[in-house]
Amino acid sequence: MWLNNILETIGNTPLIKLNKITKELPCTVLAKVEYFNPGNSIKDRMALKMLEEAEKAGKIKPGGTIIEGTSGNTGMGLALAAVIKGYKCIFATTDKQSKEKVDILKAVGAEVIVCPTNVDPEDPRSYYSVAKRLPKEIPNSFHMNQYDNFANRQAHYENTGPEIWEQTEGKITHLVIATGTGGTITGTGQYLKEKNKNIQIWAIDVYGSLLKKYFETGEVDMKEVHPYITEGIGEDFVPANYDMSVIDRFEQVTDKEGAVMARRISREEGIFVGYSSGTALQGLMQLKNELKRDDLVVVIFPDHGSRYVGKVYNDQWMMERGFFDVKTFKDIVNTRVSKTLVTVEPNQTVAEAVELMRKYDIEHVPVMDGEGLAGAVSESGLFQKIFSNPEIKTATISSVIEPAYPVVSFDTPVERLGSLITKGNGAVMAKDESGNLHIVTKYDVIQSLVK
Repeated sequence: MWLNNILETIGNTPLIKLNKITKELPCTVLAKVEYFNPGNSIKDRMALKMLEEAEKAGKIKPGGTIIEGTSGNTGMGLALAAVIKGYKCIFATTDKQSKEKVDILKAVGAEVIVCPTNVDPEDPRSYYSVAKRLPKEIPNSFHMNQYDNFANRQAHYENTGPEIWEQTEGKITHLVIATGTGGTITGTGQYLKEKNKNIQIWAIDVYGSLLKKYFETGEVDMKEVHPYITEGIGEDFVPANYDMSVIDRFEQVTDKEGAVMARRISREEGIFVGYSSGTALQGLMQLKNELKRDDLVVVIFPDHGSRYVGKVYNDQWMMERGFFDVKTFKDIVNTRVSKTLVTVEPNQTVAEAVELMRKYDIEHVPVMDGEGLAGAVSESGLFQKIFSNPEIKTATISSVIEPAYPVVSFDTPVERLGSLITKGNGAVMAKDESGNLHIVTKYDVIQSLVK
């Protein structure tokens, strides 16, 4: 048996039980893992549906151009459909989206216009405005407009909702979605509510979005809107795809909490997910006191972590935004089991230094003489020297000594340490309140941050 093209692989994604992160919850939690779609996101479903409906209505003709404003995933779904159906694609996106998303869209033949994030939707520079303007300038083109196109919600009513109902044998009690355009939560929620009106539909929003305030008050309050980093969810306007009557609860999550949780899902559950998946699960964890033993919760994980390797899964990016709990040199030292400083003296041999590195599983060793810090030796530096001259193992440390590591204050922020630890300088040092020296390497920083 074979499929006629890649579009026939869309849908029928698995439900996978979460076991570690959710062990404190009283109920079963299942993840609807949407990166099993060919474009690695849930947006494949509605992208194909929107294009098919546009074709039926004669809004786009063969050889035409698909235009859309996208955070990346809808664009990927449309681009795959365009490859199979013979259309061109032009996508407007924002400068806060990951480079990986832009590169992937280009890889499948799309033209991508990157627009500023921090402008109003009505601003001619916004990606909303650019996407609306282009169809007026390009013949035989059509703006899909995922925000107001009801084919978006219809795709989930016809496919996502029925899949979840069947996969849970109708036992689902809660659906949890980090929401943006409103299509997924409205379409899926409508279907499930028709099957069982008692199913709770929980929307997870991000701080900086106005959706939660609108849900609770019916007011579009622009004072709620401020820049946020989380990609693909939240809005600074209310898309037409929303039917707020379907939703039972809105919960907000910070940029930091969503990013940290995404990393936890990947490390603890082995499901390599994107930013909004972390936001969705974090939102559920914040509502854990409202769950009961017999509940069956489905959380939608919209996309794949590969689109965020330059951001959420980049330790430097996380550190620069203060998304790790460790704040200072002192905090890093306090997170380590052993605080003993391993050193060597200038008259010791290279072989002795190598043995210390092996014994304590370290890469950087300060060199101390009677007056204090005299320099340093590193695994990488010694490797290069031993590789070119094996006899150097019997030489003294003084003959291979490297510059001493910088000494900073014990309360130096992590962000500052990140700029001091470089390829040519693998560690920094500091004295504690008692005058004892400590060393922090790049490995120490990373280990303490991900705990």
